[in-house]
Amino acid sequence: MTVGLFIPCYVDQFYPNAAIATLQLLEKLGVDVVYPKKQTCCGQPMANSGFSHLTGGCDDLFTELFEEFDYVVVPSGSCTLHLKDHLHSDKHPESAKGLRKKVYELVEFLTDILQVKELNAKFPYRVGVHQSCHGLRGLHLSQMTELVAPAFSKPNQLLSMVDGLELVDLDRTDECCGFGGTFCVAEEAVSSKMGKDRVADHIKHGAEYITSADLSCLMHMEGILHRQKSNVKVVHIAEILNGI
Repeated sequence: MTVGLFIPCYVDQFYPNAAIATLQLLEKLGVDVVYPKKQTCCGQPMANSGFSHLTGGCDDLFTELFEEFDYVVVPSGSCTLHLKDHLHSDKHPESAKGLRKKVYELVEFLTDILQVKELNAKFPYRVGVHQSCHGLRGLHLSQMTELVAPAFSKPNQLLSMVDGLELVDLDRTDECCGFGGTFCVAEEAVSSKMGKDRVADHIKHGAEYITSADLSCLMHMEGILHRQKSNVKVVHIAEILNGI
């Protein structure tokens, strides 16, 4: 099995440690990982802003770089969902169509493909899990609370394997943080209030860290925590599972 590692723009620029942790974790689990150095943006920011017709260059390049791999792993729920649902290429239409089925977010790759049963990681802290909207409702990483259906959570399943980690219960387990990509720019006040409410739930229940499969959400909440001069920190789930 050969895996192509795709690192989203904002992870590369602002949270490189999460990218490194993703690579190290996959290698520890025996995966043959390749990082194509010419990779760029997946095109999600443009598509979400109504300019999907401008993503052609991103789509063509992504297809050319990653079509050879058995799987493509992405440490980001939103970028993964965009690629799964919207990747297309005028230059390589059939390759793009096939590639969409091989793109996996890191957590779903670990649980669904590798079927990880144990991890050599220790994180002796109280941790609150943020279920990002893309991961929850698009990739189905966890069960939605409004459904009358058996509960499950792939992030929690993996975090339960980490020695010393204590998961905290939240009042609203799958509430949006308010980031929403360009929503936080277009609706700044609403976005900020939603983020403050999300952060308050974690603080109320004694979380020392907030983790998620989406660093975009964590970045939004980190800004709020910083402005509140809170001691609560954010960390991508890959860093915890890798043992930081």
